[in-house]
Amino acid sequence: MARVIRVLLVDDDALVRAGLSMMLDGAAGITVVGEAADGQEAITATDAHAPDVVLMDLRMPRVDGITATRQLRARARPPEVIVLTTFDTDENVLHALRAGAAGFLLKDTPPPRIVEAVTRVAAGDPILSPRITRRLMERTVAQAGAYERARAALAALTPREHEVVLAIARGQTNADIAAGLAMGITTVKAHVSSILTKLGMDNRTQIAILAHDAGLT
Repeated sequence: MARVIRVLLVDDDALVRAGLSMMLDGAAGITVVGEAADGQEAITATDAHAPDVVLMDLRMPRVDGITATRQLRARARPPEVIVLTTFDTDENVLHALRAGAAGFLLKDTPPPRIVEAVTRVAAGDPILSPRITRRLMERTVAQAGAYERARAALAALTPREHEVVLAIARGQTNADIAAGLAMGITTVKAHVSSILTKLGMDNRTQIAILAHDAGLT
C-alpha cells in the first residue's frame, strides 16, 4: 500500500483551516493529522503529530510563518513546508523560501492544485510557479553582493551540476531533468544531493533562488 501523506494545517483563520481540512481529507493518499493557529502552535503540533508536509500561513500572531518555517526546517528530520499566501499583499514569500519552504501557493489556488502540490512536495519536488516566482523575485530588492556571492558559490559545482541547477531553477522535476539531460533519475538525485551539500542548502527551492541571484534565470 502507498504511504499516506500526513499534513499539518497552520493558519490563524479557523475557516481557512476547516476548508483545507475538508478538501485534503477527501483526497486519496492524504490525511490531515493536526491544525495550528500560529507558528508557535505549529512547532508543538509538529512534535505531537510528525507531519510529512506543513501548509503554513505567513502572517499570524505570536510566531509568524517565516520564523516557524525556519525553525521546522532546522530540525534533523524536518517536514516539508508549503507557504500559503495572498500574493498582492504579502511581500515575505521569498524570505519564506529562503527559510527553507519547498514552495508556495496562493490562497485562491484550485483544490486539485493544492492536492497536487502536497503530493509533489512529499515526493521531494518543489512547487515553483515560474510566473509567480519571477514576479516575486522582480519585486524583491536584491541584497548587496548577492550576485557575487551566488556566482562564487556556483563556481564550486561541476559543469553537469550547473546543468542540473539550471533545470531546477526552471521548476523541472527529477523526471523532467532525467529526460532532458539523458540520465537516470537515480543519477539526478545524486547530483541534487551533491549540489545541496556543496552549497550548504537543504532544498531545491534555495538552489533556484541562488540561480536567480547569479543571473542564470
